[in-house]
Amino acid sequence: MATYEVEPIATVIGGHTRVQDDYQGGVESIIRLDDAFPLETLQGIEEFSHLTVTWHFHLARPEDVQLHARSPRGNPIWPATGTFVHRNHRRPNQLAISYPRLLKTDGRDLVVTDLDAVDGTPILDIAPYFAQMGPRGPVRQPAWPAEMLATYWLDASERP
Repeated sequence: MATYEVEPIATVIGGHTRVQDDYQGGVESIIRLDDAFPLETLQGIEEFSHLTVTWHFHLARPEDVQLHARSPRGNPIWPATGTFVHRNHRRPNQLAISYPRLLKTDGRDLVVTDLDAVDGTPILDIAPYFAQMGPRGPVRQPAWPAEMLATYWLDASERP
């Protein structure tokens, strides 16, 4: 297989301080663009409400990868599903995509909320979210993701 080298373009500053499964909502953080990129690379981004952010699970270890079917979150009431049916750090490249809300820009800083990455996370790519690039047609999924993620976006301040 071919390999690719990717350099982070930004870093998450603040926000979540530890990895957690749920209560990801309502936390502000900053995506700080690296000094290597001119400010004009962000020109016009403030016109968008949401971003598409690709990031690396930098706290995960290569040995965390699991290439077999397993029940999500280890819960046997949900069906065992393969590695590429999960959206966690146990995937081979340990990458994630999130859609945080852009609150404001301040120079190299993109102030966002609802980014489920932790302080220090390397950001590999940033793009505005275009509604026209979202899924076309009806979206289909089994019931278990909605059950599993019922508290995912609840406000972090409500965490028990």
